[in-house]
Amino acid sequence: MNGSVCSPQNGECEVETLKRAMGLQNGHPLTTGLEDQGDGQSFLKEAFNVILEEVLRRGTNVQEKVCEWQDPAELSALLDLELREGGENQQQLLKRVQDVARYSVKTCHPYFFNQLFSGMDYHSLAGRFLTESLNTSQYTYEVGPVFVLMENEVLSKLRLMVGWPDGDGIFCPGGSMSNMYAMNVARYRAFPQVKVQGMWALPRLAIFTSQESHYSVCKAASFQGIGLENIFTVKVDERGCMIPEDLEDKIELARSQDSVPLLVSATSGTTIQGAFDPLDRIADICARNSLWLHVDAAWGGSVLFSSAHKHLLKGIERADSVAWNPHKMLMAGLQCSVFLMKDTTDLLKRCHCANATYLFQQDKFYDVSLDTGDKSIQCGRKVDCLKLWLMWKAVGSRGLGQRVDKAFENTRYLVGKMKMREGFQLVNEPQFVNVCFWFIPPSLRGSEGTEEYQEKLSKVAPIIKERMVRKGCMMVGYQPQKGRVNFFRMVIISPQITRKDLDFFLDEIERLGNDL
Repeated sequence: MNGSVCSPQNGECEVETLKRAMGLQNGHPLTTGLEDQGDGQSFLKEAFNVILEEVLRRGTNVQEKVCEWQDPAELSALLDLELREGGENQQQLLKRVQDVARYSVKTCHPYFFNQLFSGMDYHSLAGRFLTESLNTSQYTYEVGPVFVLMENEVLSKLRLMVGWPDGDGIFCPGGSMSNMYAMNVARYRAFPQVKVQGMWALPRLAIFTSQESHYSVCKAASFQGIGLENIFTVKVDERGCMIPEDLEDKIELARSQDSVPLLVSATSGTTIQGAFDPLDRIADICARNSLWLHVDAAWGGSVLFSSAHKHLLKGIERADSVAWNPHKMLMAGLQCSVFLMKDTTDLLKRCHCANATYLFQQDKFYDVSLDTGDKSIQCGRKVDCLKLWLMWKAVGSRGLGQRVDKAFENTRYLVGKMKMREGFQLVNEPQFVNVCFWFIPPSLRGSEGTEEYQEKLSKVAPIIKERMVRKGCMMVGYQPQKGRVNFFRMVIISPQITRKDLDFFLDEIERLGNDL
């Protein structure tokens, strides 16, 4: 052999063969499984420019659409979703990035009022970009040293805001999972044998939650084998707040059916009406009956940042556990959810640990208590603390409190304007930043007592919603509830929303619905 990498037998140099395989012939790089670092970084810069223009600039501009609606078949064709054997070049891929941005809903848009999250915090977004770039897991100090310490600090600060100088907790993939954690840990504390022996070793358990609690409580009971029939639903008042007297009645009912009361899941900020259950009175009942008190504050927990409004969560410090989603009112970005506990006995880890020796070796050269992954039911766990930490560093607790106060201020303004306009009827005076209302078109005004009024009214919100989405002008949700026909739920979160935006909202509802 002469050391040459060329093969005269086939007339092709091995270098050229490799370049062809990598898609580098004729100076036009193609994306392959052997991507060049320089080409990849060049693509990333161009893709970021698309994101900056299409999402962060146009997506926050009131002159642009909230969404470019396409029906499923048309959207599938536009996106060319099929995955093929060969890769595409950089320009084709940039077109894919642009199309994804163009046809996605702009949840950062000032006229997006559809969910319990909206708006844009750029510090949090920087944290999300950095998290994705570092691509590590949260389970051990070994591979996530910065984030293990950071998570501990953020959790400690949040617990202090609840009212617990000590305790435990973990970042979870959403509030539903936090609620599931609460039920699982409560069951383990009462019946630790369940971890080894399973449900066969347990009596029939009873869970208590309000009629307007999040559906994840039912999912948790089903998922964990407790069963939907063992969820005792507690009545609520007109605002949607749990009635403590009925909770006591339901506990007695469960006992009369030979069930063992286990947990009460109270809600601070219900999904539809934004109601806050009376935590002090519920805590009294739980104390008398030795029940675990969990507070689902996924939506309303961020009110604790506001000195003017934190009274809504009075008594939360008496809970055993709390779910809280900073990705909602604080705009930390999906997803950012914490499960907090008052317990200081390592109950969370004892409940969930599997002691995998390939991850959690006990003879490591550092403090192994920093390997927090065995508290989780997951193995790999996404870093969710950085986006909240960086945002919090940027604006401080005071700045986050101002965001909460601004949302309440905007809510008061909108409600005041609604009361002055014919055709807008509040479902209830809002307790939080959920504004629930009916729009009564001119054709239905004055006919409230007629037989067909409710049926006709039920069709108004769905038609207006379709019109606004197809037009792309804004997005707001609707639903029926407890005998009430379809009504709108307007959610006000983003501090970027102005009074002019709220006036536009009311005007647009009228424009879309006046002919019905």
